[in-house]
Amino acid sequence: MDSAERTRLAEAVGGWGSPRVLVLGDAILDEYVWGDAERVSQEAPVMLLREESREFRLGGAANVAQMIAGLGGEPVLAAVVGDDAEASEVLETLEIAGVAAGGIVHDPLRPTTLKRRFLGRAQNRHPHQILRVDRETRDAVDGEIAGALIDIATAEIPACDAVLISDYAKGVCTDEVVSAVVQVARAAGLPVIADPSGSGRCDAFKYATAVTPNRAETGKAVGRPVTSAEEAFAAGRELVEKHGLDHAFVTLDSDGIAVVRADGTETLHPTRRRTVYDITGAGDMVLATIGVGAACGLGPDDLARLANVAGGLEVEQVGCVPITRDQIVADLAGGKPASKQTPATGRVVTDLDELALIVRARQEAGEKVVFTNGCFDLLHAGHVGYLEEAAALGDRLVVGVNSDASVRTLNKGPERPIVAESQRASLLAALKAVDYAIVFDEETPHRLLEALRPDVLVKGGTYTPEQIVGREVVLAYGGEVKALGVTEGLSTTAIVEKVRDKKPTSTSGTTKPRLYDPSRAA
Repeated sequence: MDSAERTRLAEAVGGWGSPRVLVLGDAILDEYVWGDAERVSQEAPVMLLREESREFRLGGAANVAQMIAGLGGEPVLAAVVGDDAEASEVLETLEIAGVAAGGIVHDPLRPTTLKRRFLGRAQNRHPHQILRVDRETRDAVDGEIAGALIDIATAEIPACDAVLISDYAKGVCTDEVVSAVVQVARAAGLPVIADPSGSGRCDAFKYATAVTPNRAETGKAVGRPVTSAEEAFAAGRELVEKHGLDHAFVTLDSDGIAVVRADGTETLHPTRRRTVYDITGAGDMVLATIGVGAACGLGPDDLARLANVAGGLEVEQVGCVPITRDQIVADLAGGKPASKQTPATGRVVTDLDELALIVRARQEAGEKVVFTNGCFDLLHAGHVGYLEEAAALGDRLVVGVNSDASVRTLNKGPERPIVAESQRASLLAALKAVDYAIVFDEETPHRLLEALRPDVLVKGGTYTPEQIVGREVVLAYGGEVKALGVTEGLSTTAIVEKVRDKKPTSTSGTTKPRLYDPSRAA
C-alpha cells in the first residue's frame, strides 16, 4: 500500500465507532501452561516441563467476540457451553473482556471445549508449544438446544450491524442453526461473514455475504490444492458460484488475501513479511477485522487490506491476543503504538507526513492531541514537569525538537546545542509523557502545526498565550493555546553557565572543563 492508501485506511479505522456485531459459533476455552523445558525426563525420552504459571484465554467464537471488543466494537456472542468449571471460566473471561454473555446456551450433556497448551522455554529463549491436549465433543446441537440458540441469535439481529459465523466443527454451526441465522440477517440487510472449519465445508453458509477460508480449508472445499494466486482465484470463483456468495476472501498466509467477487472481479492483496511467533488466533483476528469493517460499510478490498494488517500483528503474539484499533493505526503509519495505560515509551518520527497520518487517525478515534516544541538541550526536571503537565491536557503529546542548526539560529550561542538533535529527540521519546518526537529545521514550528493540526498548542516558560509562536496557526482552525509557566530555578542556560563558571579542582591549570560534544564521543 502506498502512503495515501495507508492514510485513508488509518482514518477509516479511527472513525469506526462501536458497531454491534453478532458472533455465532463454537466457544472454546484455551488454557496455557507455561514453564521451563529444562531437561529430558529420566522416566522416558520426553521433555520435562517445570510449570511456572498458567492462564485461561478465550478461543473460537469467544475469541472472535473478544477481538471485536478490542477493535472497539460491541460483540454479542451466541454459543453453547457445558455445565462445568470450564463454562464458568469462559463466562468470567468474557466478562473481563467486555463481552456480554446473554447469548450463551448451557448444555449439561456436553463438555465446554477446552484446549490445553503446554509452552516451554529453554535457555531463556522465546517459549514454544510442546503439546496440546483437547477435551471436546463434536456432536451436533439439536432439539431444544438448537432451538434456543436460533431464538437468541435471531432476536439479536435487528439491533446488530453485522453477523459473523465462527465454525470450529464442535457441533454448533449446523445447517439448521446457520441457515436460520443467515436468512434473518440477510433479510435485515446485514453482512454475514463466515469462517469455515478446518474441514473447509461451506455448505451451511449458502447465501451468506462472504466466507474467509484459509489456503488449506479452501483446498478441502474445492477438492484440490491451492498453491498460487491463480488457483486461489479459481477456488474463490467456485465457492462464490456454488454457495451464492457476494464474495470470498481466500487467506493465503504470507502471500496475503485473494478477493473474488460475484461480478468476476479478482484482486490479490499481498502482506508484508513478519516474524511469526504463533499462528494461533490469526484466523479469528482476520474474521473480527473483516466483520467490524463490514459493519462500518467498507468494501471487500479495504477489508482484505485491514485483515492483512490485523492478522500480521496477531502472528507476532504468543497465543490469542486481541489486536487493538490503536495497533492497526500505528502499523499503518509504520510504527508501534504508545499507550498511556502502559509504561511503554514513545517514538521518534522522522517523516512529517507519517506523523500527520498518525495524528489524524488518533483524532478520528476521538483522542485529543497536544503539541509543544523547544530545544530541550540538557533535559532537566523543569522540562519533565512541564511535559507531564502538557500530556495531562490530552490523550497524546507530540514534541517538536529544534534541530542543531535551528538552535544556533535562535542565538543560543556558538557552543549550543550541547547535545545533538537525534539524542535530544530520543531522550524526549523515552519519557512516559511523550508519545511522539520529531526534529524540525525551521526557526518556528509553523510547518509542523499546519501539517499536524493539533488540538492544543502549549508552551512552558515565561510566555503569555499571546507570545506563543504558532498561536495564530492553531487558533485559525479552532484549536487551543495554553501557557504552562516555568519551574523556578531551573533552565538549561543557567545550568550551562554554572558549568562554564565552575573552577577546576586541579592546580595544574586554569582551563575551564570542556562541555560534552556528542560528535567527539567514542
